[in-house]
This record gives sequence, structure tokens and C-alpha cells, in this order.
Amino acid sequence: MSRILTIANQKGGVGKTTTAVNLAASLAAAEHRTLLIDLDPQGNAGSALGIRRDESEKSIYEVLLDGLPLRDAVRKTELKYLDLVPASQHLVGAELELAALDGREKRLRQAVEPLAPEYEFVIIDCPPSLGLLTLNGLVAAKGVMIPLQCEYYALEGLADVLKTIELVKASANPDLKVDGIVLTMYSPNNLANQVADEIRRTFANQVFQTIIPRNVRLSEAPSHGKPILLYDVGSKGCQSYLDLAREVEQRLVGGAA
Repeated sequence: MSRILTIANQKGGVGKTTTAVNLAASLAAAEHRTLLIDLDPQGNAGSALGIRRDESEKSIYEVLLDGLPLRDAVRKTELKYLDLVPASQHLVGAELELAALDGREKRLRQAVEPLAPEYEFVIIDCPPSLGLLTLNGLVAAKGVMIPLQCEYYALEGLADVLKTIELVKASANPDLKVDGIVLTMYSPNNLANQVADEIRRTFANQVFQTIIPRNVRLSEAPSHGKPILLYDVGSKGCQSYLDLAREVEQRLVGGAA
């Protein structure tokens, strides 16, 4: 059974795309058939896998706006079990175009449903906003993973995401749930520790045990068009995402979901 997981946070710079790419790669390395959908107009998930947004004639834009079958936009990656549906530069104006369409919030779900059974995981990387593209990601998914940077304003941003999820549950996707909060960009200092402790106290079992550290190699990998797994498998960043993937397996595949 396929698990459709959206990575969402309206705040930029929290490790959202890094998490989407490296979680997908880590699941693929464990031989789980995985599809990563780049729903962010910046196209960073694709470029982090060596596929630039301006080289994709068939992308998620054509799927959402032109009715292109999702299968026709799938690209292979260096990892045997990981496929990608890239973004394109046209996605920048997609929210305005979607706004004029009937069923605009369900376009991605309708596209994903026929193809999802061929994958164990479908991971959707959303833009850092709560607009129509992110709404499509939330309506298409069964679960949401929220990357959260260990900083002072983290809880304030988290409240906005959770409110949006509740609104989506109440209207377009009653089965949607928070699969987990993942703490990212962690540096061992008093403030980060205080924020992490507060989030764990507030959200308890919803917080993944794995914490993603600040890591130079993790930051470098996208500029080489590779997930951290193929760039530096021995780095702390890579080991953290492998640990997160194992935790996701236990929660979602092992029956804890």
C-alpha cells in the first residue's frame, strides 16, 4: 500500500526540501519504491537530484494545468528505486492559473491516485507558503511531515501549519493527519535545546526522535546535484536522514500510523 506524504512548512529555510530529497533518497536506498514530486516553483528538489527545472519539458506544471498523466512526467534518478516528477519555471504562475479552475485544490490528488499503487512512498515537496500549490499537496496526501528549525519562532510558524491542516481536514481531506514533526538544522546550544524540549513537551509522540543537525556536507550536496547519500554517505547529515528513514518505516510501514 502506498503512503503519500507531504513535506510542508510555510516558513522558508527550515530544511524542507533537504528533508524531502534526502528522506526520499534514504527510503529508496532501503529498496522502497519512492516517487518524489517537486511542487515548489524554485525546483530545488529536482536540482538536488541533478535535474534542473529548465530542462524538463514535462513537469508537475503540465500535470496540474494541462491534465498530463503524472506517469508521463516521471524522471529516473541515479538511485534505482527513486523517481522524480520535476517542477518547471512555468510553475511560478501556477497558483494564479489554478485559481480559475474548478476543483483546483484536487488536481494533484486526481493525478497521483492512478500512479500511487506502483510506489511504496510518494513524497511531495511543497513551496514555503500556504497557497494553492501547498493546498494541493495537503489534499493529495494521507500524512504531513513538518520540518521545524530549532529556533525561537519555530512554534509560532508551527501553529499556522497545524491550523491549515485542520482546515484541510474539515473541508477537502478528512483522512489527513500529521505523521510527525522533524527537528532540523540543530546546533547544540542552549536555545536550540530549549526549543527542542518545548516542542517535545507540547507535541510528545508526534515528534520524531531523529534530529537533523546543521552539517556542511549536507549543505554542499545540492550544488553537486546529489542527495547526501551519494555525496558523503559517512557524514552526520547522511546518517541522520538514514535514521529518519528507518523511523518513518517503523511508524508508517510497521503499523504505527
